[in-house]
Amino acid sequence: MHLGVVIPRTGSHDPTDLAISAEAQGYDSVWMGELWGSSSVVKLSEIAALTDEVELGTAIVNVFSRTPAVLAMTAATLDQVADGRAVLGVGTSTPTAVENIHGQSFERPVRRSHETIEIIQRILTDDEPVDYDGELVSVSGVPPLDRDVPVYHAALGPANRRVVGRLCDGWLPHNIPFSQLDEAFEVVETSARERGRDPEEITIAPYVPSAVSEDSDEAYDAVRGHIAYYAGSAEGYRNAIATAFPEQVERVAEAWQAGDRADATALVSDEMVDDLGVAGTPSEARQRLRKLVTETIVDRPLVTIPEQAADDVAEDTIEALAPVAGD
Repeated sequence: MHLGVVIPRTGSHDPTDLAISAEAQGYDSVWMGELWGSSSVVKLSEIAALTDEVELGTAIVNVFSRTPAVLAMTAATLDQVADGRAVLGVGTSTPTAVENIHGQSFERPVRRSHETIEIIQRILTDDEPVDYDGELVSVSGVPPLDRDVPVYHAALGPANRRVVGRLCDGWLPHNIPFSQLDEAFEVVETSARERGRDPEEITIAPYVPSAVSEDSDEAYDAVRGHIAYYAGSAEGYRNAIATAFPEQVERVAEAWQAGDRADATALVSDEMVDDLGVAGTPSEARQRLRKLVTETIVDRPLVTIPEQAADDVAEDTIEALAPVAGD
């Protein structure tokens, strides 16, 4: 079974050590997020030099802070360093991150995603210099790089999911409840068929916020904190969660935005945790992860360690869920 892990960016643990350990325990891919504080690509380059077979993915880099040409060069260079093991995961991020951190206008994010991904793919694979005249981005005479790097997109809303169907090798949904994935993928499937693409070839690789502890309550609370943070931080995540939990997510968001972080976390129910992540004792968590793979359309779950989890929970989670990778 394909099973990846998104390495946490915070805590006292070293991401490179966790990635090396994940490969040794049977995970087939490791992924690094990027918001602020460290470059996912630099860390993945370090991990590439110290691992042998595990795939290396960005999950995610946004389509606003780097140009399409820089993203293509980044993907190609990481792929070279990793001997063909790179996956480029991109997304729009959020208005707060794009505008406040990067100083860019969060303009037409879906169109930005489409044009950026299309340009990246052409630069990576075309035989001739790339000319592209888009609504938001135009390039001329860009030399091709001759690298076959899969591009995954972290699309939530239906318009962005159509971009996945038209262009992408994989889909990285986050905070779309597992019970809603089939329905959400129908948009991807339809768009793929309209482009003459086989939707079966699009890998479904959702983030799976995961926490394992002998104290089941500790594990659930870690995932509760993860869900509360995303519900309160951005409308796109909130809308995704609302496809299954409309009233609950509004209450969580209201508490979070009012500064009542503990109350917001407490409002995340066990049902929400089970439909958005994996939590519990080692045996409980393994059972839930296996169920996710066998009973849904998920191809490649990405175990995502909540930043709210204690360091020992992060390490225990990676270790406890590793046997599922060998199933």
